[in-house]
Amino acid sequence: MPLAVACAPLTAGPAAGAPPAVLGAGARAVGEGWAAVLDDAPVAVDTVVALVREGGRRIVVGAGPAGPGDGPVLLAARRALEAAGRRPARLAVRGSDAEAAADAQAVLTALAVLLARRSAAAWAAVDLVAAGATRAAAAAELGVSRQAVAQRLAAGSWELELELRPAAARLLARAAGRPPG
Repeated sequence: MPLAVACAPLTAGPAAGAPPAVLGAGARAVGEGWAAVLDDAPVAVDTVVALVREGGRRIVVGAGPAGPGDGPVLLAARRALEAAGRRPARLAVRGSDAEAAADAQAVLTALAVLLARRSAAAWAAVDLVAAGATRAAAAAELGVSRQAVAQRLAAGSWELELELRPAAARLLARAAGRPPG
């Protein structure tokens, strides 16, 4: 189940400089951006989240069935890059199952909007808790009360993010042609 996570500058033009580090050493130029081919849907979601957090790019996922070469999945990513400029949150998904790709696009767009609205204080709390810290430990690290950490997590929609990530991963897998279940 190959997935291509790609990104490009918000304004059209050739890919400039090195690809974002989050795409890894195997990133390659695709159209006006960069793409990394991944085999794991949760890793693809993590990559999208990291790119959203960095900001300033159109972000896409191309999904296709396993087969010889990466051509079909990279073509899907290239088509998605063309569409992303016209989409909310500048995010698009294209895949071999168009309905699942549209559903994955909706969930990832909702996640991107949620993340874009997260404050720096909420990010600080989320980063600590996501790394395994208890709320008490996060509070001590941040120099605030446990209640303040809870408020930051709630304001940053941390629990909703935890629900959206696996849903997006399942939908990306379906968009790539994996049967449900």
